[in-house]
Amino acid sequence: MSAINRLAAISLAALALAGCATGPNANPADPLEPFNRGVSTFNDKLDTYALKPVATVYSDYMPTPVQLAVGNFFSNVSDVYSAANNLLQGKPSRAAEDTMRVAINSVLGIGGLIDIATPAGLPKYKEDFGQTMGVWGVPAGPYLVLPLFGPSSVRDTTGMVVDRFMDPTSYISPWYAGLGVQGVRVIDGRAQLLGATSLIEAAALDRYSFLRDSYLQRREYLIHEGNPPKKDEEDEQDDKGAPAQPSSPAQPSPSPTPAPPAPATPAAPTAAPTDSKAG
Repeated sequence: MSAINRLAAISLAALALAGCATGPNANPADPLEPFNRGVSTFNDKLDTYALKPVATVYSDYMPTPVQLAVGNFFSNVSDVYSAANNLLQGKPSRAAEDTMRVAINSVLGIGGLIDIATPAGLPKYKEDFGQTMGVWGVPAGPYLVLPLFGPSSVRDTTGMVVDRFMDPTSYISPWYAGLGVQGVRVIDGRAQLLGATSLIEAAALDRYSFLRDSYLQRREYLIHEGNPPKKDEEDEQDDKGAPAQPSSPAQPSPSPTPAPPAPATPAAPTAAPTDSKAG
């Protein structure tokens, strides 16, 4: 429960700083950039001197079957709140599949240590309450970097708190046993990202901007099921000034040869709406 309280305090503090983190080159999605960069620097140092070395030792020396079992266990736990979020998003078939995954892996897979559901043909979904709020139309709010947890947003931070209440590992007692389980979870998750970290460091000129843009794009991709709405200039023109498109083909006066273009004039308006819908 203390972790939940810390997340709530971080969200409130970030919102309080929103008014003093503006600038001429500020990203509209990241009005808290000075605060976020500071937290990101803290996370990078924590990762460099603590998380990454421990995760590297874990990845190099822990037997592969044990790593696989640990990953399967936490994956099975995540299916619990994924099922609830699929149901809240109006996807009952996916919620049923998540529930079946939990039942099969928990009973036949020895508490989720063995993933039997995936080879059996049950797909795995990764739904969280942040995505659920996005499906409901709740805006993401400012981009937010959380200590230890990394990239997020005000909406996704709230969703993370709600998901904690649906996570069975949140109720492990005594408290130090639950803290140990969460520690193993963090190390296992960090070990799975060792290769991705090297790729980011090699490809990104500005690591902070790269992670921010990648995170925001991926969240939009997940919320809209891989088909996020396009926000280009053509769509904005279609929404603001729809009569501007038919005005150009409807005026044959600028054409130097009036006779030949006459039969082609009706074809132009039919092509214009199809382009705008496709956009």
